[in-house]
Amino acid sequence: MKRIITLLFVLAGLMAHSHAQSDSVIQKIIQIGTAENQTMKHLDVLCNQIGGRPVGSSAYEDAVVWAARQFQAWGMDVFLDEVDELPVGFNRGPWFGRLLGDHSMTLHFATPSYTAGTRGVQRGHVVAEPKTQREFERMKGKLKGAWVLISGESNGWPIDYSVRANHRRDSIIASNNEIEKKNDEIQRENWMNRSANQPPKELIPLTEEPGLFYRQMVEAGILGIIQSAPNPIRVLYDRKNINSMVWDSLPQVPDIKLDENQYKIIERMARERQYFQLEFDIRNHFRPGPIPYHTVVGVIKGTEFPNEYVIMGGHLDAFDVATGAADNASGVAPAMEAARLIMKAGGKPKRTILVCLWAGEEFGLLGSTSWVIKNSDKLQSISAMFNRDGGPTVASNLSVPKAMLNDFSGICSPLNSINPSFPFTLKEATPRPKPKNPGGTDTAPFLMAGVPAFQFGTEDVDGLDFSYQEIWHTERDTYEKCPADYMNHTSIVTAIVVYGVANLDHLLSRENLFAPDDKPKVNGKAKGKK
Repeated sequence: MKRIITLLFVLAGLMAHSHAQSDSVIQKIIQIGTAENQTMKHLDVLCNQIGGRPVGSSAYEDAVVWAARQFQAWGMDVFLDEVDELPVGFNRGPWFGRLLGDHSMTLHFATPSYTAGTRGVQRGHVVAEPKTQREFERMKGKLKGAWVLISGESNGWPIDYSVRANHRRDSIIASNNEIEKKNDEIQRENWMNRSANQPPKELIPLTEEPGLFYRQMVEAGILGIIQSAPNPIRVLYDRKNINSMVWDSLPQVPDIKLDENQYKIIERMARERQYFQLEFDIRNHFRPGPIPYHTVVGVIKGTEFPNEYVIMGGHLDAFDVATGAADNASGVAPAMEAARLIMKAGGKPKRTILVCLWAGEEFGLLGSTSWVIKNSDKLQSISAMFNRDGGPTVASNLSVPKAMLNDFSGICSPLNSINPSFPFTLKEATPRPKPKNPGGTDTAPFLMAGVPAFQFGTEDVDGLDFSYQEIWHTERDTYEKCPADYMNHTSIVTAIVVYGVANLDHLLSRENLFAPDDKPKVNGKAKGKK
C-alpha cells in the first residue's frame, strides 16, 4: 500500500510539473510575443523584399526557400511537399502606359498573370472592336498596329482564347450576322416609311461578347486589347489556358484592364474618330517549364503523440498585381511567428505541430487538396487544423462545437490577459452539414474529409476602416494595409491556441462536428433528387 501511495505522489508530481511547464511556456510566449514580436518583419520580407507570389514565379520559389530557412533557423524540421508542376512559369516586371495627343495622360491599368506583355515600348492608334463579320471586313486593314477597345467590364480574368471559347465566338458571330441582316431590313423599312407618320421600328441588339473577333484580330496584327476595369483594379490569372500553355505557343498580345474613368475618355475619343495614340511598355515574362511548386511544411515534433497532429498556416502564394500582403501574407506571417514563439519559449508539445504554408490556393486550393489526398492515413489523427485567410484584422473569437467547448475554455483562458484592448470570446458553433464542394480557403479540403478545421473570427477593433473587398486581389493589397497591433496580437493568440490543442491528453472530440445532411434520404437517395 505504501508503494502505491508513493507512486501516486510521483505521478501527481509529474502531472503538476507538466502543467507548470505548460503554464511557463504560455507565459513565455506572451512575454516574447509582446516584447519582441517579429510578425511584421516576416510580412515585410514577403511583401517588400519578395513581392507578389503566384505559383510558377521566381518570387514564389524565393518565398519557399526563405520560409524553409526560417523554420530551420528556429530549430524546426522542414520539408517541401511537391504539389504539382506548371508547363510554363510567369514573372511580372514593371509596366507603364500613356495617352499621346492633345489630352495626354498617364494610364492606370494592370494585366492578369500569365498573359502577354509588350515587345518593348509599343505605340499605336485606337479602334473599337468589330461585332459582325461585315464590320470586321470593313476595318481589318486598320487593325494592324492598333490597340483595340473591347466591350464589357473586367472582373479580373483575362479574355479566354481557348478552342472552346473560339467555338462559342464563332456561333455568336454567325448569330450577329443574321441579326445584322434583319436590322438592314428594318432600316430599309423605316426609310421607306419615314414620311408615313409611323414610329420607326427598333433595331435588334447584337449579342455582346468581349473580344468577339479575338483570333482574327490577333492574326490581323493588333498590338493588344483594352477592357474597362472598376477601381481598384483587380486582376487574376489565365485559369482557362494555363495548363495547356506550351513554350512555342504562348499568349501573343497584352490583355489590358484599364481604369474605367480613363476608358470612357478614350472610348469617346475613338468614337469621335479623333487622332491619338496609346503607348505601353508591359514587362510580363514567361519562364520555360515545367515549373514544380511546393507547400512548405515546418515541423515541431510531438513528445508523447508524435503521430498525432495539429496544423496551422495560410497560403503562401499571392497575386502579383500588388504584393500579396492581406491576401495572404497576413495569414502566413502570424503562423510563422506563432511557430517561432513556441520554439523560443521552449515549447515541447505532446503532439506534432505542422506549420503548413500552402501552395496554389489562388489557383484552386491546390496545395491543401494535394496534402489531404496524399496524407489520407493521417486524417483521423489530426486534432485540428487552423487556417488564416481573411485579412489582417485581429483574432478576437473562435467558434467550436459543443463537444470541444470544455477543452477550448481551458486553452483560451490566457488570451484575455495579453492585451485588454483585444478581448477574446469563445463561442459555441452551430453544426453545419459536411461540405461536399470546395470553398474559398484551405480549410475546405480538410472539412470535406471530416477534419476539424477552424479560422479565428476577426474584427477591426480599433475602427481603422479596413475593407477586405478594397484590397482583395487588387493593386491595393500592400504592406501598409496590415495593422501591426492586429498582426502581432494574432500571432500570440495563434501560438497559445495551437500549443494548447497540441498539449491536450486526447484528440479533440469530433462529436457533432457536422450536422446531419439537411435532405432526408429515401431508399438510399436524397429526397428531392432525381
